Parts: sequence; structure tokens; C-alpha cells
Amino acid sequence: MSTTVWIILAGAVATYLTRVGGHLVLSRFQRLHPRVEAGLNAVPAAVLTTLVAPATLTAGPSELAALAVAAIVALRGGMMTMFLAGAATLIVLRHFIG
Repeated sequence: MSTTVWIILAGAVATYLTRVGGHLVLSRFQRLHPRVEAGLNAVPAAVLTTLVAPATLTAGPSELAALAVAAIVALRGGMMTMFLAGAATLIVLRHFIG
């Protein structure tokens, strides 16, 4: 097998082990401390920020418009609605603007 396949397999195994490891550690506790629970609830927003923030620094008009649409939708809708609205806007604008 090629080096690329081995890298993909190693990445898949590492990802699986970290997810299972986190689940195993948290399953040992009957009840989580409210601060731990609040921290875990903040992880999706933190990950989304780390993905969006660098892209905004090098964004073109299509990306900035999609970000604006996603921000407006986020005020009223949920996370999935926001994501779909932003993605749809980005796809349409990239098709027409380039």
C-alpha cells in the first residue's frame, strides 16, 4: 500500500481512539460537574470558530456574503439551519461570481 493510504488509516485510528477514549473517561463518572458540562457544551462553537476565523482573513466577496447570511440566520435558527444557509449561499455565489 502507498504512504497516503497508511497516513489515512493512521489518522482514522487516531481519531477513533480519541473519541472512544473521551467516552470511556466520561462514562466513569455518574454525574459531571456543571463546569465540565458547560465546557463540553462550548466545544462545538469553539471548533466552528477555529474553522471560520482563518477563512475570514483571506475571504473574498462570496465568502464574506455567506458568512453574513450565516450570522443573520444564526440569530433566528439553529446550528444546522445556519450551516445550510451559509453553505448554500457560498455555493451559489461561487457559481455566479467565481
